Amino acid sequence: MRQFIILNILVVFLNWNCSENQPKNTSEKVPFKDFTDTYYKEWLGFYPLQATQQGVSGYDDKLPLDVTDGFRNDLAAFYTRTRESLKQYDPASMDENDKITYEILAWECDVNLKALDFPENYMSINQFWSLPLTMGQFGSGSGPQPFKTVQDYDNWLKRLQIFPVWCDSALVYTRQGLEKGYVLPRSLIVKVIPQFKDLVTDDAAQSLYYGPILAMPDNFPEADKTRLTNAYKQVISEKLVPAFRTLADFFENEYLPKGRSTYGYSDLPGGRERYNNLIQYWTTTNMSADEIFELGKSEVARIRSEMEAVKDQVGYKGDLRSFFDFVRTDKQFMPYKTAEEVLGWYAGLENTMKPQLNKMFDLVPKSKFEVRQTEAFREASASAEYNQGTPDGSRPGIFYVPLPNPSKHNVIGGESLFLHEAIPGHHYQISLQQENTNLPEFRRFLWYGAYGEGWALYAESLGKELGLYTDPYQYFGMLSSEMHRAIRLVVDVGIHTKGWTREQAIEYSKENEAEPEESIVSEIERYMAIPGQALSYKIGQLKILELRKKSEEALGEKFDIRAFHNQVLDAGVLPIRVLEEKIDRWIESVK
Repeated sequence: MRQFIILNILVVFLNWNCSENQPKNTSEKVPFKDFTDTYYKEWLGFYPLQATQQGVSGYDDKLPLDVTDGFRNDLAAFYTRTRESLKQYDPASMDENDKITYEILAWECDVNLKALDFPENYMSINQFWSLPLTMGQFGSGSGPQPFKTVQDYDNWLKRLQIFPVWCDSALVYTRQGLEKGYVLPRSLIVKVIPQFKDLVTDDAAQSLYYGPILAMPDNFPEADKTRLTNAYKQVISEKLVPAFRTLADFFENEYLPKGRSTYGYSDLPGGRERYNNLIQYWTTTNMSADEIFELGKSEVARIRSEMEAVKDQVGYKGDLRSFFDFVRTDKQFMPYKTAEEVLGWYAGLENTMKPQLNKMFDLVPKSKFEVRQTEAFREASASAEYNQGTPDGSRPGIFYVPLPNPSKHNVIGGESLFLHEAIPGHHYQISLQQENTNLPEFRRFLWYGAYGEGWALYAESLGKELGLYTDPYQYFGMLSSEMHRAIRLVVDVGIHTKGWTREQAIEYSKENEAEPEESIVSEIERYMAIPGQALSYKIGQLKILELRKKSEEALGEKFDIRAFHNQVLDAGVLPIRVLEEKIDRWIESVK
């Protein structure tokens, strides 16, 4: 999973303190810039973990209760108030930057208000996205939560004190969901139970949440070291461990027996309507489930034919499914013995690309970039991912690679993975957006999966132009990555609208991609837990490819790939319709 998955986790699951977020009177018209600044400040009050992620000070000790009806009602009032206030402004009289901001704000209000119509708080915990998982990343000492000063340590303590209250609230609403027919599939519930059991320990010093104490700076006064050590042990033993034990017992003894034997959102009250809303939210389009399903089948067929061509090119004589097994298991594709060797191989890809990068991009980020091994506490089940840095450079952008067993790390697809997660994928796009001070503050940290993941998947298609994919097996790795995203269009819609079973979706994936079965199972269960998110990658990529082709055909010799990339990247993430209108205006201006 990549950092933007984490960003979306935070947007969905954060909680708040009602007393600090009372509705404000915005009926009096103010300059549009002041209006957007006020919007962002209020928004951060609802999403303080996002504030920490973005490096905004003043929120690191806050953890509101987003599972409660009170929070959701206040959030709905916030978006309703913002939508009404927007009517005071005339986008036709604005410059392009403000006009885009206006369209984004209108989109944000509409899509989030629709989301609040569905009681997502009845199912606030799953095996893939939930606040308990996010808190583990923040509290390990190596995540976004800062642990540099004594005040930082005290801020996290305050957050930890609130977290058990969130857990209690989640139980209340999960039980309400049980009564009203909103319950997770049984196959997902069994994955949640060990996540909580693993956090139950009799020795606070062995807890994941003790990590900051182990990494405490040496220059702290001795009195603070002692105080903080004791306080962290106390909150772990007396607050966190009992909360995790209660959650584990609930999910195992009360929730699991009542888990659903069905799989899709269409089996929940109002679930089909909610899935349609999630399609709109994640793709930023008005595409229907059926349109996406047919597009997915078409893309699977196209990519499969390209895979067959590579199989023939390398002289493999078996069928495609056996070729999947070959590239997944043959030792020649696992050439390294140590984590340092694997990380060094990934880091070297940037140098290979540099001469061509300069020809394709003249808008590049200032932010530093690192390749690191995924932290041990989550390495066994983690995917490679990008964690964005902070705009001030205090934290670099990091490409995390899980290496629980480096000698078994298959490098097939490693080049496309680096292009996607690192350069010129997420690192370029996110860093440029954060560094762009011409954007309103809230747009510098905004995220749309169709744009952000679409750009990263588009970046994978640039491999040959950037001097990579000279090895046909690495090109096959890119096709495998693209196939993985095309399959999602079929199985996600299949599960949530067409009655597909978990097993049916797993078998379809096994038939068409080279991923190992355990990874496929995990992916299918991911789509069951977070409907629609997986649609964003391919929808966004295909639109950017379409816009590039459209620009090349319209401009002919006037087409400049660097200028095109600038146009895609220079305004940060955009809904797909807004991006398309922006490129159309650029084409006309160049003409």
